[in-house]
Order: sequence, then structure tokens, then C-alpha cells
Amino acid sequence: MFRTTKAFSGFSVNDLDAAKKFYGEILGVNVTEEPPGLTLNIAGDRPIIVYPKPDHTPATFTILNFPVEDIDSAVDELTKRGVEFLRYEGMNQDERGILRGEGPPIAWFTDPAGNVLSVLQV
Repeated sequence: MFRTTKAFSGFSVNDLDAAKKFYGEILGVNVTEEPPGLTLNIAGDRPIIVYPKPDHTPATFTILNFPVEDIDSAVDELTKRGVEFLRYEGMNQDERGILRGEGPPIAWFTDPAGNVLSVLQV
């Protein structure tokens, strides 16, 4: 039934302007404005819809992962751009927030709406 459809993902934010600035300027994603909100145009031809929700509650899980070749460089660059990386109790993360040795190296951060994102080395 869905073999030929182009599925897409979406998530909510409480401030579209802040989301547009964060995803477009801080992360460098190609962002377009399309009702009902924003579209993140990420490589792979699968748009991600970002829609406004006044009573938004951030997801308690990672909603979007960004694969990178060099996690150290990615974390350094994002830190320079003002991104703060999350620290989780009980996880063996280094001083920059990178978890190593339990799968691919990964580091988590949030968007302005509190949604959890990650960079992970592939």
C-alpha cells in the first residue's frame, strides 16, 4: 500500500521564528516556509515538517540524528555556534558531551523548543 509513497516526518515547536533561525543559521539546513510551518530540506529527498504547537511539549527521545564523518569537528563547530551539548547521568560522555564506546560516537543537543537532536559519527 505505501511502497511508492514518499513518507515524511514532522515534529512540533513552540516558536517557528526561533526554529527557522536555529535550523537555518545555526545548523545550516535548507529551510523553507510552507504552511503550516517550516520544511527542513535535508539530503536524501525526505522533507521534515516543523509545525507550530502552542502547548508544545518536547519529545523525551531523539527526534533527529545528523550523521557526520568527524564528530569532534562537528561538536567543536556547533559549540562555536552556541550549541550546548547535553549530559546524561550514568552515561560515559567526555567533557564535550560525546558518548564513545557504546555504538557510534554520539552527542546530543536540543533545538530552541527543547526537542532532542544528535550528531553521530558514521
